[in-house]
Amino acid sequence: MSHEQTVIGPQPVARLVHPRAIRWLHWINFPLLAVMMWSGLRIYWAEDVYALGIGDWQWFAFFPEVVYEKLDLNRHLARGMAFHFAFGWLFVINGVIYATYLAVTREWRHILPDRNCMGEAKRVVMHDLRLADDCPPQGRYNAAQRISYTTVLVMAAIIVVTGFAIYKPSQLYPLPLLFGGYQGARFIHFSMTIGLMLFFVVHVLQVARAGWSNFKAMVTGYEIEIPAGSAASDQLAGAGGSPPLVESGTEAEGAER
Repeated sequence: MSHEQTVIGPQPVARLVHPRAIRWLHWINFPLLAVMMWSGLRIYWAEDVYALGIGDWQWFAFFPEVVYEKLDLNRHLARGMAFHFAFGWLFVINGVIYATYLAVTREWRHILPDRNCMGEAKRVVMHDLRLADDCPPQGRYNAAQRISYTTVLVMAAIIVVTGFAIYKPSQLYPLPLLFGGYQGARFIHFSMTIGLMLFFVVHVLQVARAGWSNFKAMVTGYEIEIPAGSAASDQLAGAGGSPPLVESGTEAEGAER
């Protein structure tokens, strides 16, 4: 039994912002990266040689022994290698599918930065830090997101290539030479991974800052737009609740396909 509700003025609409393939590949990548980092730390434990410092003065070692103990990373080298190599192939396959999808559907146009992104990214950062009131117009992603997402894609590619270089240095020779040899490839692999971890932390904080609707859009694919001055907008402002949504399921499914 249908129930009709009269709404004065423009009604809320659901706008597709994240296609189904992007959402699936994004969420599949999350556990893959988590396992890769966890198993990679178990491998690194066997020879944790990197630290921040100058000369003989060491400020921070990667990583303190308490980290290995609390996360149960020590004395599990064989298990770490088994998980790392197995899930590494899944990570590569997921990345190849993602790159192919971007190329075939031309979704890369929404991600790769253009010549205006550097200037606009500064304004986005100033706005996010509440140092500026105006924010530059954006498409699916703002300028700062486009630069950071592209950087992460490049970092992920470097991680994969350096991973192969230290996984099979003899069989894939001269691949390690591109990074200054085995130790150079290992250092770059480790550095890119730390960078990816930092991006993940910032990414989660930005999602939390953007609010629940932003997170929900990455799950459902849709973003709810409420025209200013509509009855739904007034109702939402007055009651603090969710606006009534009128949407054609057929149209929504067609838009995603």
